[in-house]
Amino acid sequence: MKDGPSPAMKQYYTAKAAHPDAILFFQMGDFYETFGEDAAVVARELDIVLTSRGRDKDGERMPLAGVPHHAAEGYIARLVNKGFKVVVCDQVEDPKKAKGVVKRDVVRVITPGTVIDSSMLGSPGAQYLMAVAPGKKGSIGTAFLDVSTGEFFVSASDGGRDYAELVSEVVRYHPSECIVPESSPDALAVRLRAQGLLVSRYRDDAFLPESARSLLCEQFGTNSLGGYGCEELDGAVAAAGAALRYARETQRSELAHIAGLSTRLSARNMALDAITLRNLEITKSIRSEAAGITLQGALDVTETSMGSRLMRSFLIAPLLDPEAIGRRLDAVEYFVGNPMARADLRSHLDRCGDIERIAGRISYGNAGPRDLLTLRESIERIPALKDLFTDETPENIREALEAMSDLSATANFIARAIVDEPPALARSGGMIREGFCAELDELRNLSTSGKDWIGQFQQQERERTGIKSLKVSYNRVFGYFIEVTRANLHLVPEEYERRQTTANGERYTIPKLREKEAMIATAEDRLSVLEAEVYADLVRTLAACVPELQATARAIGHLDVYAALAENAARYDYTRPVIEESGRIVVREGRHPVVERSMEVGFVPNDTDLDGSGNQIMIITGANMAGKSTYMRAVALLCIMAQMGSFVPARHATIGIVDRVFTRVGAFDDLASGQSTFMVEMLELANILNNVTPQSLVILDEIGRGTSTLDGFSIAQAVVEFLHGKAVTGPRTLFATHFHELIELEGKLKRVKNFHFAVKDTGRDVIFLRRLVQGATDKSYGVHVAELAGIPKKVTERALVILKEAMVQELKGGGKTPRYTQMLLVDTGEGVAETNPAVEELRAMKLDEMTPLAALNTLHRLQNLANGGNGRR
Repeated sequence: MKDGPSPAMKQYYTAKAAHPDAILFFQMGDFYETFGEDAAVVARELDIVLTSRGRDKDGERMPLAGVPHHAAEGYIARLVNKGFKVVVCDQVEDPKKAKGVVKRDVVRVITPGTVIDSSMLGSPGAQYLMAVAPGKKGSIGTAFLDVSTGEFFVSASDGGRDYAELVSEVVRYHPSECIVPESSPDALAVRLRAQGLLVSRYRDDAFLPESARSLLCEQFGTNSLGGYGCEELDGAVAAAGAALRYARETQRSELAHIAGLSTRLSARNMALDAITLRNLEITKSIRSEAAGITLQGALDVTETSMGSRLMRSFLIAPLLDPEAIGRRLDAVEYFVGNPMARADLRSHLDRCGDIERIAGRISYGNAGPRDLLTLRESIERIPALKDLFTDETPENIREALEAMSDLSATANFIARAIVDEPPALARSGGMIREGFCAELDELRNLSTSGKDWIGQFQQQERERTGIKSLKVSYNRVFGYFIEVTRANLHLVPEEYERRQTTANGERYTIPKLREKEAMIATAEDRLSVLEAEVYADLVRTLAACVPELQATARAIGHLDVYAALAENAARYDYTRPVIEESGRIVVREGRHPVVERSMEVGFVPNDTDLDGSGNQIMIITGANMAGKSTYMRAVALLCIMAQMGSFVPARHATIGIVDRVFTRVGAFDDLASGQSTFMVEMLELANILNNVTPQSLVILDEIGRGTSTLDGFSIAQAVVEFLHGKAVTGPRTLFATHFHELIELEGKLKRVKNFHFAVKDTGRDVIFLRRLVQGATDKSYGVHVAELAGIPKKVTERALVILKEAMVQELKGGGKTPRYTQMLLVDTGEGVAETNPAVEELRAMKLDEMTPLAALNTLHRLQNLANGGNGRR
């Protein structure tokens, strides 16, 4: 036995050493083989057989798992979609001509964030590679690059506590992969991985601002980045340069279709943090990927992939400029008022391919024949699409139409070159149309005529020899041969040269057949090589059109979004909102855009009147399941829809610009970090109180319910007082609570108003009317909700008994009919303690002068005092 690995395995170890964090697909003949730990992963993830062959460096049996070369794309796609990196090492010379071991080289590095192959892109959504780099004064620069389309943008955020803003970026854009500097703190990578993100450490020198700036200027053909709005953002520039370098290295390409970038600053868009995106289910359902429906799912009725991606970008970054919002609304209104133009446009777009991604693959050089056919059919529709707009159109529609280039020459070029029914892969051959290349036609004719000659030769030999069953056949080993059965061997002419004996007869050849075989084989080999060369030249020629294709794709995306938003408006009776700079939010008969779609009976609409300087805070009480949470979410979603440029589900809506939507709803334990429901609630609340502005919209649902009744009530009231403040205006706030004592704040704080959801109590049954009315209520109907949820009747009946007993006890203690179902008691074992020092101190507290943190510390001390402690820590 030889010592050491074989020459081929030496090649494998060299390639693997250069890519230790990736699965290496190593071509060996007609298979891609994986070895060692890679083989174990591949076998497990792809459910294929794990075998072994030879010995590894330590003398142990080498695990082996392989996939057929022709089917590798599908296997690689599955691995990449699971979050793995895959390196492809191909044989780069003909094994028949190799002297010694065949040469192999890495030809592709495929990562989740740099996928460009159509077979590996799991969805029409953006496939972002994210890069993160430190900036000045603790800031963090981020870059997002979609290699498949060329979309490229940067932003900058505050590093902050626990990278909260960075996490919001991840949730907002949902990148497939993130690279961070090699020397970045572990806490950063851990925080990002907690979002389910593949995080890779990349060499530090790629993140140096000066080298990054130089690389970007080289890519864009400019002397500075001033025109892109990021010249002074060192962290963002560093992240962008690293992302571009990583993409170019993995793709082994200059990626010419990445021709610029944009800067997205928070000052231009409504801020939607990760918590709000989750709570309002903007792009992802809280329940699961498959269950429920999101706002994106409700609104996205676009016809193209370009439109779908743009719709999502509108949704996660609503505008703050009323004029810009108005221009979008004008475009939507045009399509609402022109249903025939809208229907015709959507009909054209329905048959339009993903021009943006096809352009990316053309630039990269791996566009398939069917990509080109789709591209041709798509751009052939543009003239008819533009002809739909003969009248005066709003500015945004006019700009989109003007951005669409005349690509008829490109369509004609593809039509002349590519057959009407091409193969999926260029290597399959047969995609170049006859008449496009004279040399190719000549070889094709030679190959075809050669096969015709074989048929004629077979017939001639049958007649000449008298052997009616004589056949001319072909296999890879012997080429063409004459086959004669045993019964006819006595008729074989002397000039026949025997080549092989079989069970059924003999195989022969003659010089004439050998000569023709050589001609046919040569023609077919040359045909295959030449057609591949012609196709590659064709794709390179089309690469010059990529900028025009990208601009046209973006324009189509805009038209698609405006028409889709108009389709929703017409289908679901939405109205155009009035956008203004005021602090008002006035909605008449507003509805929840998602919930109303799933209701079997009609959705009950409600009004909203919020004004930062008047009716600033709505305290909403009432029964469980009455509709408080749905109502509050609906108000927030209407604001988001209005500022993204959509009509809204309401009879009328006036939306004063909202700079940020904050939400604190639901309860989610963060068990991974050891944080309880109440701690999570307090962290989210702290984020709101520390970042809220007078232009914000705040949605608070059941603040304080994660702790004791006294603690919870005290926190809830302190929060209302803080948001109200002593200024003349404050953040517009919807505050749902079961602490009915908070309704007394209406008489103490001038910008607080009480509301509740009406309930019809028949004495035997409870009917939720879903109607918001002014004023307070004192009932929660918790036992009735328990009955509706299917709690066993014995439990609910016992609960009613206990409830009545508690009410009687309260009557004994206070002498009045109880007003509140959620009572505030400090239990001493004999009823309410009238002289408890904690209660006396609580009554004397000056809440208006306390910060939230001081209130929390005081509450902790009072709780200790009430429990018999000395009130000190």
